[in-house]
Amino acid sequence: MSVTHALSPWLAAIRRRVIADIALMGLPWVAAIAIAGWLGGGWPAAAVGALSAILIVALLAGWRARSFGRTWLVARLDARHEMEDSSDLLFVEPARLNPLQRLQRARTQQRLDARGGSGLRPGWSRRGLAASWAVGALVVAVLLVRPPDPPAAVTLAPSDEQLPAVAGVPRLVAQHLRVVPPAYTRQPARDEASLDARAPQGSRLRWTLRFAPQPEAAELVFHQGQRLALARTGDTWTASTTLDQSVLYRVLPRGAPTQPAPRLHRIDAIPDRPPQITVLAPDRGLSLLAPGQRRWPLSFEARDDHGVASQARLRVTLAQGSGENIQFREQILPVAGKGGATARRFDIALDLAAQGFAVGDDLIVQLEVADNRDPRPQSARSPSLILRWSSDPGSEASGLEGMVKKVLPAYFRSQRQIILDAEALQKEKRRLAADRFLARSDAIGVDQRILRLRYGQFLGEEAEGEPKPPPTNDAEDAQGKEAGGEAAHHDGDGHDHAEAPVAGDTAAQGVGREQDVLAEYGHTHDHAEAATLLDPDTRATLKQALDQMWQSELHLRQGRPDQALPFAYKALGFIKQVQQATRIYLARVGPELPGIDETRRLSGKREGLARRELALAPATPTEAVPAAAWKALEEIPGGGEADAVDLDALQRWLHDNEARVVDPLSLFAAIDAVRGDPDCHDCRLRLRGLLWTVLARPPAQVRRRTTDAAGERYLDALRREGAP
Repeated sequence: MSVTHALSPWLAAIRRRVIADIALMGLPWVAAIAIAGWLGGGWPAAAVGALSAILIVALLAGWRARSFGRTWLVARLDARHEMEDSSDLLFVEPARLNPLQRLQRARTQQRLDARGGSGLRPGWSRRGLAASWAVGALVVAVLLVRPPDPPAAVTLAPSDEQLPAVAGVPRLVAQHLRVVPPAYTRQPARDEASLDARAPQGSRLRWTLRFAPQPEAAELVFHQGQRLALARTGDTWTASTTLDQSVLYRVLPRGAPTQPAPRLHRIDAIPDRPPQITVLAPDRGLSLLAPGQRRWPLSFEARDDHGVASQARLRVTLAQGSGENIQFREQILPVAGKGGATARRFDIALDLAAQGFAVGDDLIVQLEVADNRDPRPQSARSPSLILRWSSDPGSEASGLEGMVKKVLPAYFRSQRQIILDAEALQKEKRRLAADRFLARSDAIGVDQRILRLRYGQFLGEEAEGEPKPPPTNDAEDAQGKEAGGEAAHHDGDGHDHAEAPVAGDTAAQGVGREQDVLAEYGHTHDHAEAATLLDPDTRATLKQALDQMWQSELHLRQGRPDQALPFAYKALGFIKQVQQATRIYLARVGPELPGIDETRRLSGKREGLARRELALAPATPTEAVPAAAWKALEEIPGGGEADAVDLDALQRWLHDNEARVVDPLSLFAAIDAVRGDPDCHDCRLRLRGLLWTVLARPPAQVRRRTTDAAGERYLDALRREGAP
C-alpha cells in the first residue's frame, strides 16, 4: 500500500473533526433563526428559516474542510522534529528520486509508521464554541421573552344581525372580515364590513368579532356541519380559514339556550376559470398549401381571468400515407407569447421543410396554454388546424381492394373541354351558317349530357340508356349526319367518346362479365358501391355540379352557348371541389349474421330457448323527498293548518344531491329559515318555489279534447252520418 493511500484515512478524520466543529458552532444560530420564523409566521416560516440556516452552515463547513488537504498535512508533519522537513518526499514516486532522496524517504516513512497519525487532528475551537453558544442562547432568550407584536388596528363595523338585547346573553355587536386572495391572482387584500362576501377560490379569510357581554366561547358553524372555534385576544375574537368552496355559516357565541339562532351569512367562492384560446390565423380549420408556400403562419390569442403563462406548447402532428397505411408523427414545440398578463398573443411561423411536409401529407397543429394558478395550473387546447398538401387524384393508387377508391375517374376531366368547345364555337358564330351553328352547339350539348349521366352514376341516378343525341324532326339532317355531313359528330371534336367494341371480341362485347350484364339489364343506383362511394358533403357538391350541367345542356341544345358558359364554369368549379376530396373509404365487408338452423324449423322443440323479456326493476324516484316537501308546503285555502315538513330528510337529500341543484346555498338558507320559524308564510313560499326548480319536469301528455255545444252537435252529426 502506498503512502498516499495510508494517509487518506488521516485526512478524512481531520476533515470530519473540522465539519463537526463548524456544525456545533452554528447549531445555536439555526435554533435562533427557527424560533424567529415561528414567532413571525408560524411553523412554515420556522421550517424555511431552519433549512436555510442549515444549508449555510453546511456550505461553510464544506468550504472549511476543503482547506485541509495535502499541503496542510505536509506542513503539519514537518512540524515534527523527527521528520527533518522531508515529509514532501512521501508523496513523490521513488523512481523519480535520486539514491540519497530515496534513502531519506525510507527513513521518514519508518518514523511516520512508528509514531502514526497521533496529534495530527486539530483541536476543538473552545473559545469559538463558547462564544457562539453564549450569544445564541442570549438571542433565543430575547426572542422568547419579548412580548408578541400587537395585532394591526382593525376598524370594526356594527353588527347587522339585529338580534334583540337580552340581559346576560352574549350577542355580536361588531364585526370585520379580511379577505386575502391567493398571490397568483395579483389582487390586493381587502376589508369587508359585512360578514357576507365574494372572494376568489383559495382566499384566506380572517374574522375579527366583538361580543357583548363576553361569552365563555364562540365558534363559526358552517352548513356542512363543520365548526371553527374563535380565539380571544383582549376584547375581540378571531378565526381564520381558507375558502375552498361557497359556504353558509353563522356566528354562535355560547349563551342561554333560549337565545334565537343568528342569521346565516354567505361567502361565494369565485372559481378560477381555465384559459380561453382564440384562433386568429388562419381563418379556417382546413387550409390547402399554396404554390411556393414554405412557412405556415399561425396566430393564437389566450385570455385568462388571473393570468396566462408566458410559455405555451404547440403540438404538431404529421399524417403521412393514405388508406390504412397512415403514419403519425407528433412533436411538441415551445412557443413564447407576448402581451399582458391576462391576454397573450402567440405568433408562429411553422417551417414546413423542417417538419418533413411532403405531397399528400396533412399537418395538424394544436396550441396548449396553461394559466398561473397555484399549485395546480389549468390548461386548455385550441381547435385543431390542418394544412393539407393535396395530391393529384388521378395518380393515387387504389391501395387495398374494396377499401380505398379514386374519387374521380379520368373521364371526369372533360368538363373543361366542353367549355373550350363552347368558347371556340361562340367566336366562330359570325362565320357559320345558322343551321350549322345550331348543329355544333347541339353536339356539344350532347357531350354535356353524356358527362352529366356519368356523374349521375355516383349519386345513384338511373342511366338513360346509351348516351346519344336525341332524334330530330329533320330527317335530311339526320341522314346527313349518318352520311358524314358537316354536322356529324366525330372523334376529333375534342371531347370524350366511348371506345367501339371490336367485332369478334367476346370480352369487348361483355359476354359473361358481371358489370356488363348489370349495365345492360340493371340500374346504376341499384349498385351498392355507386350509392356509398362519396361522403355526404361531396355528394352535395356533386349534386350542385349536376344542376349546373342541366342548365348548360339546356342552352347548348337550344343553340345558345354564350348563355351556357356561366353554368359550365360553375359546374367546373364544383368538380374541382369534388376532386380535392382525395380520401374516401368504403366498408370492406357487410355484417356477418349467424346462420339459421334449418333442422329445428317447424319441429316445435323449445329446448335451449330463453325468454327475452327483461325483468322490470322498481323505479326509485330521486325527487321523492323534495316532491313530498313541496306538497307539504302547499298553501291551504282558507288559512287551514299547514302540513309538517320533514326538514331533516330534505336537508339530508340536499347534502347527497348538492351537485344536481343549481343554487344549493339558497336552498340550504331557505330550509334553515323554515326551521327557525315554521309559521313564517313568506319563508315557506320561498322554500316551495326553490323546490319547484329541483323537481323533474313531468312528461308531456295529450290533453283530452273538450268541445262546446256547437262542437257536440258537429260530432253527433258525424256519428249519424257514419251510422248504417
